Amino acid sequence: MKVLVIWRLLTVGGVNAGWRNRSIYFKQHGIHTEFLYTTDHGGLHIMQDVAPVYLTKDESEIIKIIKNNAYDAIIVVDTGAAYKWIRKAKYNGPVIVEARTPELIKLMPHLKTFKGIQPELIIVPSHYQKRLVSILTDDIPINVVYNGVDTSFFRALSIEEIDFNSVPTLPKDKKIIGWIGRLDKRKNWPMLLEVAKKIKSERDDIEIWIIGGAQSVQREEFNVTWQEEELTEIIKWFPVIPYQQMPHVYAKIRLSGGCTLATTKCESFGNTFIESMICGVPVVASNMMPVTELVAAGKTGLLFRGLNVEDAVKQLYGILDDPVNHQQMSQAAIDMVQQKFSIQAVSGDYIHLLKKICQMNKGADGEVDAIL
Repeated sequence: MKVLVIWRLLTVGGVNAGWRNRSIYFKQHGIHTEFLYTTDHGGLHIMQDVAPVYLTKDESEIIKIIKNNAYDAIIVVDTGAAYKWIRKAKYNGPVIVEARTPELIKLMPHLKTFKGIQPELIIVPSHYQKRLVSILTDDIPINVVYNGVDTSFFRALSIEEIDFNSVPTLPKDKKIIGWIGRLDKRKNWPMLLEVAKKIKSERDDIEIWIIGGAQSVQREEFNVTWQEEELTEIIKWFPVIPYQQMPHVYAKIRLSGGCTLATTKCESFGNTFIESMICGVPVVASNMMPVTELVAAGKTGLLFRGLNVEDAVKQLYGILDDPVNHQQMSQAAIDMVQQKFSIQAVSGDYIHLLKKICQMNKGADGEVDAIL
């Protein structure tokens, strides 16, 4: 089986991280994935070693790709323009929609019209996202399939395996709080700075690592504020960390007795949560959906009220200042992700849906599906 995934943005974010893991697993089960993007935001390095990647905005080239590759299915991720390309290519195979944007107003353009294409179903990464999407459509089935993490790649590294020579460098006698993601409104970096200010006023044994943000829309605004607020000592910023180095970053955070912090206002899933936890790093985040689907409060991390800075700091201290609790959460996080969010645990559902849809489509054309 051969599948094309169309998405506008080639980023280092959760959508592509999730698809990277999925395509590796798919290949083991006879499904070959190809990717079509229109804009590169620094994510090519995480995809190019696992599957063919097309990067173009040229409509005629896109139509040619769809026409010439005999795809068994096309999966469209939050890309409203794709339906026009599919129609112009006269593609008559099944189309699946993935709805990943967690903000209703930004999701609407990708679901309000399919330009003559009739999707077979919509796939979402959380029950929260299913509720959101159901507001916009009521005549297409919506299936929840969690993102999966490759537990052979993301795992709790032993001390002997950790690359201590790569950045970020682990400081002596400091516990690390990791903050991973884009520097934009939704990820809510201003709250992180407020958290850092409070911690800085109270103690000097904590360092915060910001991982990512090299191509974020608010990187300059962040940079100015970070320096003006005199937070460069407590917050270290690493705009570009290769994806392949991330297990080492998490390992250093875990070794320090630290945790990861998310100040995000909304998510459709949250790949960094499950990556962090499978590496044995507890998570501190807001008590909201879909975080509550991913983090077991009091077991694999701690949740704070709303976007309350004081409560966030309190929960951080609850992990950083209790080594026994940290160790218990670390092991519980690994166990939970293995059972619930490993690529093996979740991708079987996606494969089942794909094969069922392709079988139905080929059956409708009077063909025999050899794969099934």
